[in-house]
Amino acid sequence: MNDKLNMSTKYNPTEVEKGMYQQWLNDGEFKPNENKEAKPYSIVLPPPNVTGKLHLGHAWNTTLQDMLIRQKRMQGYDTSWIPGMDHAGIATQAKVEAKLKEQGITRYDLGREKFVDEVWDWKNEFAKTIHDQWSKLGLSLDYDKEYFTLDDNLSKAVKKVFVDLYNEGLIYRAEYIINWDPQAKTALSDIEVIHQDDKGAFYHVKYPFADGTIFNGNDYIEIATTRPETMMGDVAVAVNPDDERYKDLVGKELIVPLINRTIPIIADAYVDKDFGTGMVKITPAHDPNDFKVGNRHDLERINTMNEDATMNENAGKYVGMDRFEARKAMVDDLKDLDLIIKIDPLVHSVGHSERTGVQVEARLSTQWFVKMEPLAKDAIANQSTDDAVNFVPKRFENTFNQWMENIHDWVISRQLWWGHQIPAWYHKETGEMYVGEEAPKDIENWEQDQDVLDTWFSSALVPFSSLEWPNEESEQYQRYFPNNTLVTGEDIIFFWVSRMIFQSKHFTKQAPFRNVLLHGLIRDEQGRKMSKSLGNGIDPMDVIDKYGADSLRWFLSNGTTPGQDLRFSYTKMDSAWNFINKIWNASRYVIMNLDGLDKITLPDKSEWDLADKWIISKLNKLVKHVTEEFDKFNFGEANRALYNFIWNDFCDWYIEMSKEKLNSDDQQVKINTQNILGYVLDQTLRLIHPVMPFISEKIWLTMPHEGKSLVNAKYPEYVSELDDNNAESDMNSLIELIKAVRNIRSEANAPMSSSVDILIKTDNEKLKEVFESNRDYIDRFCHPEKLEIGNDINVPNLSMTSVISDAEISIPLAELVDLNEEISRIEKDIKNFEAEVKRANGKLANEKFVNNAPEKLVEEEKQKRIDNQTKLDTAKRRLEEVKNSL
Repeated sequence: MNDKLNMSTKYNPTEVEKGMYQQWLNDGEFKPNENKEAKPYSIVLPPPNVTGKLHLGHAWNTTLQDMLIRQKRMQGYDTSWIPGMDHAGIATQAKVEAKLKEQGITRYDLGREKFVDEVWDWKNEFAKTIHDQWSKLGLSLDYDKEYFTLDDNLSKAVKKVFVDLYNEGLIYRAEYIINWDPQAKTALSDIEVIHQDDKGAFYHVKYPFADGTIFNGNDYIEIATTRPETMMGDVAVAVNPDDERYKDLVGKELIVPLINRTIPIIADAYVDKDFGTGMVKITPAHDPNDFKVGNRHDLERINTMNEDATMNENAGKYVGMDRFEARKAMVDDLKDLDLIIKIDPLVHSVGHSERTGVQVEARLSTQWFVKMEPLAKDAIANQSTDDAVNFVPKRFENTFNQWMENIHDWVISRQLWWGHQIPAWYHKETGEMYVGEEAPKDIENWEQDQDVLDTWFSSALVPFSSLEWPNEESEQYQRYFPNNTLVTGEDIIFFWVSRMIFQSKHFTKQAPFRNVLLHGLIRDEQGRKMSKSLGNGIDPMDVIDKYGADSLRWFLSNGTTPGQDLRFSYTKMDSAWNFINKIWNASRYVIMNLDGLDKITLPDKSEWDLADKWIISKLNKLVKHVTEEFDKFNFGEANRALYNFIWNDFCDWYIEMSKEKLNSDDQQVKINTQNILGYVLDQTLRLIHPVMPFISEKIWLTMPHEGKSLVNAKYPEYVSELDDNNAESDMNSLIELIKAVRNIRSEANAPMSSSVDILIKTDNEKLKEVFESNRDYIDRFCHPEKLEIGNDINVPNLSMTSVISDAEISIPLAELVDLNEEISRIEKDIKNFEAEVKRANGKLANEKFVNNAPEKLVEEEKQKRIDNQTKLDTAKRRLEEVKNSL
């Protein structure tokens, strides 16, 4: 024992956690198991973006991973938890550009090389912050394997994947309509666009016939648009070929308002003849559907906007205007020319950039794409094989499959300077394109593509690129791939999970991980998403400063149900701290009573009394239950079992029962009790260590044991021989008796200091034996003046009675008992027993439950029905006795 006398009377997380993490690092506790016969277990940390500090969602995600790794490490696995960070192209570049803007400069003022240096400085600063936060959370990461998504080996993997996909015809470069962020000036993939409702309008505009044709009494047709600013890019008006109203108009020409350019009326099945007027303007450079129509009809593509969403030279007199300013000016001019029919206000869903928040433009642009159909097809097919990824909860496999079945080609090029530059070069004279992992030999004649790859392109490879792939002979890759488990938020199934699966399947021929555990979002107490605009964000480091890392970890894991959101609550944080304080004080009591023990050894089972057998059996079953729930990722259920055992079984009952034995004149009884107390505490600390690493380590280090840290101590194992159902049943009866006496005393206002007789009437010989052999416990917890146990006890009418399983507990209190109140109390008990019997009958009458529930559960329900029926019969009999005495 080291510093047991320094255990304060109150849990102080700051003192407990101080210096412990650094000691773990100094001692190499997080390194892989040197025994290479040990079974490997690996997790790759989802890399946080180097854009700022970790938030509460990161704390939740990493806590769950740490719990898995710590448990597996203690179970003897060769664990590898690989930390890393993501360069986060567009997000990080946006942060650095905003910082430069405050200084009055842009990236263009610096040039690409110096700007990238600025971003590296940013990365180094925030990487240090993230490291500090990891340590504060107690994450047992293997830092020797740490990666950054722009590291040399990861860059090598990215280049190989790009080049191989290109050579296979699965990456191509083409002009296409893409999502464009005019603030970041880069392309976006579909899933980087967030749709939200914006106020807008339908502008109904006159498009005159070029030859003066009169149609329906007018020399124009009516076109409705929400985006007048794109009119200068109109190249046709389309109608459905089956629309009888307009069949004679196909081939005629119209005049584009404000620019007086003629365009044809064409027929295309894309047009819904039942929507609006059934006539649609076609603007191939500004709408993805119009782009496809334009391709079918070989129409010109006229781009009217610059990359910053100002109008370009194709916009006529509106050149240089911001897109929204141009809209207003065009509408005003259309009104002046009597070309506006009407304006209908509306609220419609509009795409916004996930990163910058600005309204996205559909823009014609030359970009790099991944052809997704064959890759998605293979990923979907894999889910029907033995190599399928196990989604937890299972319903998210459907989400994954549906996304992959409807996926579009992935635009992977980004017009940024921070990221993996695309490994393609263009000959300065001939324009020839070269794609390769290495630059062309005569590099002076070539210019590299200026674009970088989408961040998700590189992060999709981390399950294997972080393990030294593409070197498939690497010991790291051979041992730890595929990863065992990925823990991540269900909101990035599309961004990341799906991409890891199809890239891994294509390049390694295996799924990247066996399991993917998906959790929801952390919300505030009102269920709202945490955001800057609402001002309801919570900094996990502030929570740790107040409550300690273990309290935060307990709260986060205790509220975990796979796939569900979690609400943060300071009330629950208070409860978490109180629970740990309970553990602290219980441990302090145990350790103070371990004097003289150099080693904790379980005494021979023949020397255990009922309480000893009971607590060891309960602990043993707890080990089994917690282990099983961890294996199913049901951390909330595992924690509930831990809480109930620690607070109720160990603290409220066994520790209280131990006090009598520790004061025993029998030295052997005292030593046995010390050892069992120490053993239960030791095993309990091992069980809670994955969840609460700091306090469990601090307490454990004060105990007599071999080993220098819980981090690599052996995790408890279930031993069937330690189960004792009889002891549990007997102890439950004893606890039921003690609770019944306490309730009667409380209702009669008879404190423990008052003298009362306790009469226990039972025909159950085994139960009589249990109570007789445990009179010491009954004396300690019930304080009887006289204790009678038997089947022929005469119970005075002026007694208060409580019915327990197979016994009737009575306390004669002539001076205190109001028979009418006693009748009311017994009638209340009868109602409760009747309700329980009715509930059990209903459940057992349900064929679904009886046929599908585990046999153990059905038997438990049957036993509950028998117990409650017995209690009901006894209570009814006692009611008649009391009534007859009136």
